[in-house]
Amino acid sequence: MQQNNKIIGISLIAFSIILIIILVFVKLGLDTQSAALCDIFNKNNLDMNQCPAHKDNSSWFIMLAFGIAFLLFGTGIYLIFSSKITPPAKEESKKEFKQIDINSLDEEEKKIYESIKAKAGSAYQSDLVRESEFGKVKVSRILDRLETKDIIERKRRGMTNLIVLK
Repeated sequence: MQQNNKIIGISLIAFSIILIIILVFVKLGLDTQSAALCDIFNKNNLDMNQCPAHKDNSSWFIMLAFGIAFLLFGTGIYLIFSSKITPPAKEESKKEFKQIDINSLDEEEKKIYESIKAKAGSAYQSDLVRESEFGKVKVSRILDRLETKDIIERKRRGMTNLIVLK
């Protein structure tokens, strides 16, 4: 939900900036036309109250459009910065894994199993080698045994495996 708010906020800011730029050009053009009409009326010694530029209400509409554009800009800023980024819930660490009889594992298997479980049920094989201080071959053989006991699953990730508890 926070990501959607951020995307909507950025979209609103972009739209409002484009709208403000367009409105600036429209306002400048309208002011130029109004000034030209007033000059014509002034040069011809006509009554300034009769000038169409003074009777035109389009400036009010442009100001209203500016207000809406700034309101959209403010709303976009609010959507981007309003929701504090909260870390994801720690549900993964409380995730229920397949029930196994831990007593059926030898000490090496228990060490690897507990290490994976402590990491919310998934760990890279290279991390297990580093943390367990076992050799690569030994960790691979321990993982083979755990895999045959249907306790873990290996998923290939680049040059290493991701080990996931079932």
